Amino acid sequence: MEQEADVDALVRQRIRGLRVARGWSLDELARRCHVSPSNLSRIETGHRRIALDQLAVIARALGTTLDQLVESADDGDVVIRPRRDVVRGATTWLLTSPDRAPYGVSVAKLRITEPTSPRDEADLRVHPGRDWFTVLSGTARLQLGDRVILVEAGEAAEFSCMVPHAITAHGGPVEILAILDPAGDRAHIQALQI
Repeated sequence: MEQEADVDALVRQRIRGLRVARGWSLDELARRCHVSPSNLSRIETGHRRIALDQLAVIARALGTTLDQLVESADDGDVVIRPRRDVVRGATTWLLTSPDRAPYGVSVAKLRITEPTSPRDEADLRVHPGRDWFTVLSGTARLQLGDRVILVEAGEAAEFSCMVPHAITAHGGPVEILAILDPAGDRAHIQALQI
């Protein structure tokens, strides 16, 4: 029963927090979700129970989902710990939780210190989809088949993953922020954990 009350209080805080973050008054949110301002006020303050149908309408008006409004506040360990791959000279910080990645897209920060080109064809990856990355610092060496493209800090790259590809460091360590679809995550991030 206490856990239910905690979730209820959390949902109310989230509704109010999202409304305030958007700069909306009670009247504005009430207009957008077709609930009277007084009912909305009582919902936010805990003086009225929240009906499921009202909660769905309020979530939609706030630009969120019902799942996001009611998800647990217990994030466990909020520190993102790096994963090191000494062989490939890469450290990875997975910035999205696999079970919460929107549309299955993973976001990762990678620090690559290995300055050499891929050792052989097996180091080049091929998978469906597209990869995208931006260089935070240093210079990335992007190999696409036989082509080599240097991507410097502040620049970004997007490419078809059906072309054999690899990203390594050029002239020193490089840090990149990558967005990968599920196939890219399996090929690049999960491959580093083997």
